[in-house]
Amino acid sequence: MAAKDREIARLEGIYERMLQAAGVHLFKGSARVVDPHTVLVDGQRYTAKFILIATGGRPTKPAITGADLAITSNEAFELKDLPQRVLLVGGGYIAVEFAGIFHGLGAQVTLMHRGEDILRGFDDDVRRHLREALTAKGIKVLLGQEISEIRQDTGGMVAVATGDSPNINCDAVMFATGRMPQTASLMLERVGVELDELGAVKVDAYSRTSVDSIYAVGDVTNRIQLTPMAIREGAAVASTLFNHQPTRVDHYNVPSAVFSQPPIGTVGDSETQAIRKYGQIEVYQSRFRPLKSTLSGRDEMVYLKLLVEPGSQKVVGAHMVGADAPEIIQGIAIAVVAGLTKQQFDATLGIHPSAAEEFVTLRNMEIRRAPGYAFGQN
Repeated sequence: MAAKDREIARLEGIYERMLQAAGVHLFKGSARVVDPHTVLVDGQRYTAKFILIATGGRPTKPAITGADLAITSNEAFELKDLPQRVLLVGGGYIAVEFAGIFHGLGAQVTLMHRGEDILRGFDDDVRRHLREALTAKGIKVLLGQEISEIRQDTGGMVAVATGDSPNINCDAVMFATGRMPQTASLMLERVGVELDELGAVKVDAYSRTSVDSIYAVGDVTNRIQLTPMAIREGAAVASTLFNHQPTRVDHYNVPSAVFSQPPIGTVGDSETQAIRKYGQIEVYQSRFRPLKSTLSGRDEMVYLKLLVEPGSQKVVGAHMVGADAPEIIQGIAIAVVAGLTKQQFDATLGIHPSAAEEFVTLRNMEIRRAPGYAFGQN
């Protein structure tokens, strides 16, 4: 925790100095928007031609008895002692990442998710491979289940499961069941800014809200919750407003990573998305033990997958689960965003021995089609 606090302080110092060097005036306090051009900060009014909302999101807890006994990703970084038995509730990237963190520190970890599999929205084969890898490490994964109550007990806590599932004894319950946009205190609706049912700010392709002078970027818009995407959206707003270059951000082919153990790297369509879009898709995949695992006697497997649109032969999706997947997929993402074809991948020499070379040596292909798809159909 001390190392974490030092790093946060260092980064905050760097960002604040960058703002000051750029001539930015920083006012620290609680703010709300009082009209299309005015912000009130701790009783002081500030006016501007434009206002940009970038207040991010916060973790949420379900409305169940005993939810106040549980922690979220915020409190997880402030724990004074390591819980020996941890129940993680959720199936998204935060849940699987913290499952790896607590397990790596030596805790007994149970991951409970109400859905049919973890990481909804990711490629199904990627989801399956990670779940099997987590289980192989000793993390207990419970699917199709949720808890209805948390009780304090003399030996820790008891999480009461739904249905016929047994109760779970643990020292900490962590909810990773989603994040909410931080808009409640801004009073945006009073000035005409439209919000969705979750409180996210509705914006157009240029990040403009329903009020012409007010813009919003990042997690507060609930589009793609990634730091680099928020930065890109902010830069696009600056270019649109002050450089006389209306700039839209492409929210397609966005590379991303899940820092689970093993980690995931992905860019482009999942198989489900590709089939829905194109009707049929060429699927290339490989599951193998990398050389460093075979030599060291480790059993951890790597999974790679390429999705190719049959007509153009463009690679429209690339996915990997395994060591260094985020580092590898960053390079692959350049090729996918550039619209390179499978033949161009094949013409690239592989670096041997590496796991990444599999992306340019994949040969076994199968066609997968949407139900009812007719051959030759556009």
